Amino acid sequence: QVQLVESGGGLVQPGGSLRLSCAASGSIFSMNTMGWYRQAPGKQRELVASITSGGSTNYADSVKGRFTISRDNAKNTVYLQMNSLKPEDTAVYYCNADYRRPLSYRYLEVWGQGTLVTVSS
Repeated sequence: QVQLVESGGGLVQPGGSLRLSCAASGSIFSMNTMGWYRQAPGKQRELVASITSGGSTNYADSVKGRFTISRDNAKNTVYLQMNSLKPEDTAVYYCNADYRRPLSYRYLEVWGQGTLVTVSS
């Protein structure tokens, strides 16, 4: 059906920056909220940032002032700009989206496969 593909992860030094991208493909009538989650080894998945179709954002307290989420509605793509990275930001980052199929009033949820971010000197 609908797929999300993340990119942009990698190894970065503390204090450095990375930009993650997530592109949605498939039969999508409309996209609602999109967001980024992360999961470190032995930890539960947690919300990092989200953005509504209208551009309203929210962030986890641990990333406020350092991360910025944005989206391109025409391309059904969401981005996460990560600055001033810390070792505790190391995790697999997953993209998430709520979308509506053609001829449907119901919103469905889809997850990407994840991209690894490692912050280490």
